[in-house]
Amino acid sequence: MPSLASRAAWLAALLVVMASAPALADRCPAPGEWQRPGEATPLAAAALFDELAEQQVILLGEQHDNADHHRWQLHTLAGLQARSPELVIGLEMLPREAQPALDAWVAGELDEAEFLAESDWQRAWGYDPALYWPILHFARLHRIPVKALNIQPTLRRRLAEESWSDIPLAERHGITVPAAAPAAYRDALAELYARHPGGDGEQGLARFITAQLAWDRAMATGLAEAAESGALVVGVIGQGHLRFGHGVPHQLRDLGVEAQRTLLPWTVGEADCTPPPANLAQAVFAMTETVAPAPPRMLGVALVPHEAGVEIHRVVEGSVAEAAGLAAGDVILGVAGEPVTHPADVSRHVRRQPAGTLLPLEVRRDGEAREVLARFPPHSP
Repeated sequence: MPSLASRAAWLAALLVVMASAPALADRCPAPGEWQRPGEATPLAAAALFDELAEQQVILLGEQHDNADHHRWQLHTLAGLQARSPELVIGLEMLPREAQPALDAWVAGELDEAEFLAESDWQRAWGYDPALYWPILHFARLHRIPVKALNIQPTLRRRLAEESWSDIPLAERHGITVPAAAPAAYRDALAELYARHPGGDGEQGLARFITAQLAWDRAMATGLAEAAESGALVVGVIGQGHLRFGHGVPHQLRDLGVEAQRTLLPWTVGEADCTPPPANLAQAVFAMTETVAPAPPRMLGVALVPHEAGVEIHRVVEGSVAEAAGLAAGDVILGVAGEPVTHPADVSRHVRRQPAGTLLPLEVRRDGEAREVLARFPPHSP
């Protein structure tokens, strides 16, 4: 089962999958402008924020590894907080089990290192926490409650593989059965799944869509619960969960939260620009593209937990793992001299590995431990 960060990376591909369906407006926004998709004139920031202050839930999309997206989220949060002092921030990044750590962080009881340890950040999310520190420090400075919206991968797997009625409501944090996915969302998820190597056919697709809906419903439930206090709730969530009103917005409507708005960043080029598709969101903020981050390292394996480490369930053809001689059934005991106990441990090491270098893996096969060197190719010119 791919890690949470891996699934988040899959969702980033929805930006490509879903961008071409609706009609485009005639005008492309200039950097620094707000615009309603499908309209041809800029949107005044003051008027937009006045409108947002009247909502129950605001959804701020992001590409998880894009620092500019997080800067935009922080500036938007500051504008919302100025108009609505009673604010709650909801984070996709952490599961509900991390709520005590978030409460302690906002209360000033933990330093950064303690928070990362108490929240189990690397296992739960894995993306560089430096991307999120400005938002977390903003919440701490203003004593803004921060709510963990996600669920553990183990629960998401149960919800994808078992009947919801077989899982007690308390064990699923009170999350009710999701509303059926719109046809366009199912089609986009199916196309995304087809791009992932080593899929398990129709059954695998059904599990993937079910898991995605559980993920969306979990976050929508957390946001709806927070909104019951009367505070303005702002969700910081990956774009793939928000675009075109699918995902979390759809589940929020099913939960009775109609007063909601989705805001997304929109990249424009210096020489050309694609206007945002109509119905993409209630508003987009245009920004220029900065230096693109290097593509994430991929070992090319599907991993599952194992009592001794992490077991390789599948090896992708043509991958770094295949070239290193790894095979299904191998158990990874350690990476770069550190023991591993969870797929996220392996993912964390792989993402940090420089291009053109070797990553040592301690692997057990047929009861015998051995060292395997995974060679990561250099960057393409």
